[in-house]
Amino acid sequence: MKAPFPFSAIVGQSEMKQALLMAAVEPRLGGVMVFGDRGTGKSTAVRALAALLPPMKIVAGCRYGCAPADTTPCPDDCRKTAGKHVAEVPVPFVDLPLGATEDRVVGSLDLERALATGEKRFEPGLLAKANRGFLYIDEINLLEDHLVDLLLDVAVSGQNLVEREGLSIRHAARFILVGSGNPEEGELRPQLLDRFGLSVDVRTPTDLADRIEIVKRCDRFDRDPVGFAAQFADQEAATLAGIAKARKKLPDVQVPDAMLELGSRLCQAVGADGLRGELTLLRAARATAALAGKKAVAPVHVGAVAALALRHRLRRNVLDDTGSTTRITRAVAELIPA
Repeated sequence: MKAPFPFSAIVGQSEMKQALLMAAVEPRLGGVMVFGDRGTGKSTAVRALAALLPPMKIVAGCRYGCAPADTTPCPDDCRKTAGKHVAEVPVPFVDLPLGATEDRVVGSLDLERALATGEKRFEPGLLAKANRGFLYIDEINLLEDHLVDLLLDVAVSGQNLVEREGLSIRHAARFILVGSGNPEEGELRPQLLDRFGLSVDVRTPTDLADRIEIVKRCDRFDRDPVGFAAQFADQEAATLAGIAKARKKLPDVQVPDAMLELGSRLCQAVGADGLRGELTLLRAARATAALAGKKAVAPVHVGAVAALALRHRLRRNVLDDTGSTTRITRAVAELIPA
């Protein structure tokens, strides 16, 4: 199997990498939406981050990837059937195809077993396979709206409930949802776009040196994936250590009332609809502070994540990322003086 492209080897796209790192530290952010040009490393970055994370421990043989210490009921009652057997598996990375049916996504009755033995048995879908990992949807703006809505509901609740063919199954489905797309190929409804925690705008690099370096690295990786990955081993280890440290620190990061007020003022200034923006701004700022090793959220952390958390929630031209970003940048400059 070909080695994954190192996360640390990705040139530029700092905003996208920042958003993915925050999502890895704080899964409650609600997923990341990446809109932009083709061939800008969107799927490469997500796969690289998933491969970078250390193997996770699961109950041996569990089809739902249950953690040994988790007390959430499992449809297979894996903790009783598997006892104390623990296995280590890579962090799941599930690529959801555009043509996937609802049964394939949420799971369905195992018809083969039902016909052969008369036993009703649930066959887990892609949501079960993505549990505790990443669910990636390329060209999400071309996916049927009812599937996008379903995925977002599960991503927020952390549980998948399936009721069909006489079965009623509920299982854990905690994953980091990442969607990507090109606005030129179709827009995502604002109501659905608002459900994503963070929105990233990626563009083809314009700096000549960056373009040349990207081509060089891609060529070296294609010719010698293992050797190329070894060159970035130290940087990958440092990134991994930073994620682990931030996850541990996150629950203790304080959010002063002044920062809550700042977040609310910022949302009011840019005209963000609803309160999702403020909640996401809070969680993103806390994750940023944790990654920076700080004990409390400061204005600089709020300003750093403002565009990511709010650009897709503005009332006017929601998908016009350039205009949205300009408005947010202006508001940040007024409320958070340098």
